[in-house]
Amino acid sequence: MSSGQQALVFLVQSLFQLYLVIVLLRFLLQLARADFFNPVSQAIVKATAPLLNPLRRIIPGIGGVDIASLVLAVLLYLVMILLVAYLIIGQFINPLSVLLGSLVGVLNLIISIYFFAIIISAISSWIPPLHGHPITRLVWQLVEPLLGPFRKLLPDLGGIDLSPILALMALKVVQILIQPLLVL
Repeated sequence: MSSGQQALVFLVQSLFQLYLVIVLLRFLLQLARADFFNPVSQAIVKATAPLLNPLRRIIPGIGGVDIASLVLAVLLYLVMILLVAYLIIGQFINPLSVLLGSLVGVLNLIISIYFFAIIISAISSWIPPLHGHPITRLVWQLVEPLLGPFRKLLPDLGGIDLSPILALMALKVVQILIQPLLVL
């Protein structure tokens, strides 16, 4: 593969994955019932609305879960795989053959989002000026549903919260287990 192809593959993957993270953040923030009026939430809604709103007319939510966001994420991941494959081998491949890879890729991105969000929430909890920042509040709202069950498993250690460590370990184990199924 030439350096021009490598650069193009890098750009395609980077741009798709950036937008995928935004779409998945919208899904995860809705799932966590995070503050919709937070400025960051509003930016995410505006960024995803052009592709998501038409899809929402076709695919309704189920029990408060925005299925359209997940479908959009899987479709975007699928298109990314198809484009990258075309750039590398020069021909399109069967979309059905990479559908499972798209599903696993979206799951891997969700795990990565939670992984970094937990690290950000832990670090920001040590820095008092960040406590009122909109991004910090949103990150805490995002990770709280994930950390809650781990907090119940651990004994009270007098102000020391080890739940982020357990959650990070669990996320990493799941990521290792799904790694063989990843396409990109």
